Amino acid sequence: QTDRPVVDRRTAAIELHADVTFLVGENGSGKSTLIEAIALALGFSAEGGTKNVRLQTADTVSPLHQHLKLVRSFRAPKDAYFLRAESFYNVATYMDEAGYLRGYGDRSLHARSHGEAFMTLLSTKFQGSGLYLLDEPEAALSPSRQLAALTAIHQLARDASQFIIATHSPILLAYPKAKIL
Repeated sequence: QTDRPVVDRRTAAIELHADVTFLVGENGSGKSTLIEAIALALGFSAEGGTKNVRLQTADTVSPLHQHLKLVRSFRAPKDAYFLRAESFYNVATYMDEAGYLRGYGDRSLHARSHGEAFMTLLSTKFQGSGLYLLDEPEAALSPSRQLAALTAIHQLARDASQFIIATHSPILLAYPKAKIL
């Protein structure tokens, strides 16, 4: 007999907000791993982009996605995107090589700053009525651009979009009515 509680290895359900859910925690706490697992379980590439992007330059994927049971809404998203800040450069290169720039304002993402490229996603690529998984989007954004991102996120959420965002940004976390986990 031990005084320590028995740990149940089964994880309880995580309920997400219909509009915006933030995953917050210390480095190494699993925020990015959970975003990646959700993305992979939904059919995205490990490095991000749309579901049509098939890109994996490194084999560092967590097996967590194999153990998730996703519960989907009755309403299927019309648009979807997985932004992984650390591999966004690779996705931009893939888009250039594929010749697909229409969704990005007909201009290479490499012809813009990192922050401008991310804002292009929010203002041009994201069409609304979508599911958007963002892993540390603040890495690309100045404080004023984070505020502009909040405005874009709000407009998209009003257009039936759902965001799941892993972040350290207190500015992004100021989004009203979001669920913070």
